[in-house]
Amino acid sequence: MLLEVFLVLGTVIIYFLLSKKKEETLPFKDGWWGKGQKPDTEEDTTIRPFKVETTEEELSDLFRRLDQARFTEPLENSFFHYGTNSAYLRKVVSYWKNQFNWKKQVEVLNKYPQFKTKIQGIDIHFVHVKPPHLPEGQSAKPLLMVHGWPGSFYEFYKIIPLLTDPASHGLSDEHIFEVICPSIPGYGFSEAPHKKGFNSVSAASIFYELMLKLGFNEFYAQGGDWGWLICTNLAQIAPNHMKGLHLNLASVTNMGFIHLVSILLGRYLPGLFGFQDEDVRRMFPFLKKGLYRILLESGYAHIQATKPDTVGCGLNDSPVGLAAYILEKFSTWTDLEFRNLEDGGLESVQQKSEMKSPLKIAEVPGRNGMKGHVMKRKFNLDDLLTNIMIYWVSGCIVSSMRFYKENLQEGIGTQKHERLTVQVPTGIASFPNEVMHTPQAWAQKKYTNIVSFHFMPRGGHFAALEEPELLAEDILQFVGKVEKEQLWRKKGD
Repeated sequence: MLLEVFLVLGTVIIYFLLSKKKEETLPFKDGWWGKGQKPDTEEDTTIRPFKVETTEEELSDLFRRLDQARFTEPLENSFFHYGTNSAYLRKVVSYWKNQFNWKKQVEVLNKYPQFKTKIQGIDIHFVHVKPPHLPEGQSAKPLLMVHGWPGSFYEFYKIIPLLTDPASHGLSDEHIFEVICPSIPGYGFSEAPHKKGFNSVSAASIFYELMLKLGFNEFYAQGGDWGWLICTNLAQIAPNHMKGLHLNLASVTNMGFIHLVSILLGRYLPGLFGFQDEDVRRMFPFLKKGLYRILLESGYAHIQATKPDTVGCGLNDSPVGLAAYILEKFSTWTDLEFRNLEDGGLESVQQKSEMKSPLKIAEVPGRNGMKGHVMKRKFNLDDLLTNIMIYWVSGCIVSSMRFYKENLQEGIGTQKHERLTVQVPTGIASFPNEVMHTPQAWAQKKYTNIVSFHFMPRGGHFAALEEPELLAEDILQFVGKVEKEQLWRKKGD
């Protein structure tokens, strides 16, 4: 063991001596994603009000398809281990047809101001919420929040009031935000690109243009899932305009030799690699919690990164198929243990008490092999079906899936943004039920200016929808640190 320690120490020293950090920005991607050739005329810069609307014909067509659904009998005692359990899916479809009130949910969607504007040839949809009131002498801080797949702008509806009016929700009003939640092009009500090659850098460039168009020369950004990568790219494109970057997922795609060594020895020598006890608990044994978990849960990504249209065409034609595909992600990515529940944890969520938390939630008896869990409803069917309906009425499932191919078809670790670091002050909220855990020791190789890294007491992949209070608190404390020390002015020092 002593020889191994010296070998690892020697490797670490050589690695840092040979490594040279390049403070380089990512080029802005000025593309044209509209139909046909780019016109010679100037692009329309108008910002137009938008409201979600559906016709009776669209709803009649939906109900006809729901009525004609053909279900498959699930295997006995399979729960969600084979994907969405069709016995539970029948209940969802019954609720969808007989109880779900889409018109009421449209009113919910339209309670926040929404807009569209043309950027690089396509219509960009976004929600823009200003604070209802500001204390005297205080100004709102612009915050760009970006969703991922299979989510939508609706994920942020529970956290928006906590950020725009924190005092009314028991939070500190030292920092109040003006929140902008765009739909990624090809998602929701943003127009899909009409040409190949639209990736995360393209999306980041468009959102940078959007923020400038709205008059924000300096702003904060927050994201998870694809929002993590888009906001990271935006920090690389415009580091002098982004005051701070907050993430609830921070994946490392460019793995180096030290990362690999830490996988082998980090469980036994955590301190040597900068791992904390919670890192070790979440990561090891790595074969089970890392490699096997990725293989088990990434099949969808391989399909979407290679032939997205094949599966997508079927999902775009069947609302029941679409629901099954999306609901499975909201189950498993919220907590892998929910595969052991009849409803996939989508309604009667039984959440493990991962760490001590100041928030109190009532304990109730567990079931289906999950005894001792803490009961806390994460979602309700109205929330889940509203997100599914956004995909259905906009017909965006195929274009949303194509985003995987555009980002992954050249391979992982091959793109310039993966090799560049992020100098912008960064805050990371690490939720315990995220599919893969990234320790701070790994993240700081990419994000060189981490000012806040917290192990969150509970929650999974859809943080803003699952745990809006926890995420809001973490954003507020992160921005407090950045503002107090004016850290955005010290980038690259």
